[in-house]
Amino acid sequence: MLIGFKTEVKCNNKQKTLFFKHAGTARHAWNWGLGLTKQILDHNKDNLENKIKFPTAIDLHKWLVALVKPDNPWYYEVSKCAPQYALRDLRTAWDRSFKKIAKPPRFKKKGNGDSFTLDGSIEVIDHYKVKIPRIGIIRTYERLPFGVKPKSVTISLQADKWFISWKIEVETTQTPKSVDVVGIDLGVLKLATLSTGKVFEGEKSYKKYEKKLSRLQWLNRHKVIGSNNWRKAQVKITRLHRHIANIRKDTLHKLTTYLAKNHSKIVVEDLNVSGMLANRKLAKAVADMGFYEFRRQLEYKCKLYGSELIIADRWFPSSKLCSSCGVVKETLSLSDRVFNCECGVSLDRDLNASINLAHLAAS
Repeated sequence: MLIGFKTEVKCNNKQKTLFFKHAGTARHAWNWGLGLTKQILDHNKDNLENKIKFPTAIDLHKWLVALVKPDNPWYYEVSKCAPQYALRDLRTAWDRSFKKIAKPPRFKKKGNGDSFTLDGSIEVIDHYKVKIPRIGIIRTYERLPFGVKPKSVTISLQADKWFISWKIEVETTQTPKSVDVVGIDLGVLKLATLSTGKVFEGEKSYKKYEKKLSRLQWLNRHKVIGSNNWRKAQVKITRLHRHIANIRKDTLHKLTTYLAKNHSKIVVEDLNVSGMLANRKLAKAVADMGFYEFRRQLEYKCKLYGSELIIADRWFPSSKLCSSCGVVKETLSLSDRVFNCECGVSLDRDLNASINLAHLAAS
């Protein structure tokens, strides 16, 4: 199966300049293509009889070469792959929007998610060097998977650091499992409660650094936008955001790897994360835990380590159902942290829910 590999790049000033040029060209191509496609959609709304066929990624690239490149000679200073992949990603974004999977694509702003994709004769020279067309040899801090020939690589900017990523082929492994079935109840107070009795606390990285982040944003409020001091403050804020996200990802990676390696069947609820984020009282705590990222990691790691992932129905009453007698309570408020049943069972609310999820897999 294919998994992503991403690591930080050790680049000099010349390479940084090339990175910024490629990212700027890709952003320009995206914004030009987005503006053109929006004009076509507006034209088709007003002229139902004389509709224009919505362009493919190939059509957009042909028009870019004919209409944009002659007026912008700096396009020839970078690889042709950067605008080509940007238009391909734009068409994919429109397809997702037409299928109601995601919102329509938006215009990109300089310094916000700068990235570009290149392909061609890419080669991993040794454990710390990658050769890329039009850029040359790039060094990395982390040891690379040697002997791999990526078809394409994506280079992205996060705060003041550049990262390179590509997909690698790995073989699935059947690790020995110590537990047959485990139910997992995700929560805001505790990240995960297992039916085996284990509890994993969330790092709550945003809550930990919220005051520091607020302080940095407060200090930046009166700086002149575009000035050197404003740019320095923006880098500090982005660094802290990256640090918060890395802590959250590290916690989730450790938890999902442990679950996939040591359990044959894993049962989780199909949580309505977007609906939970709409609740202004819970949104910050839910986002700090990273429920969507937890499920995304668990899905591919179960395939990687030979485990089975079972998604319980969204309306399954895991919290209201008694794990002993099977009676469903009519009401159960969020403040009730202990589940008490008439049959005499009294146990933690999250543990009761995780046991019910485990029973669901057995049935």
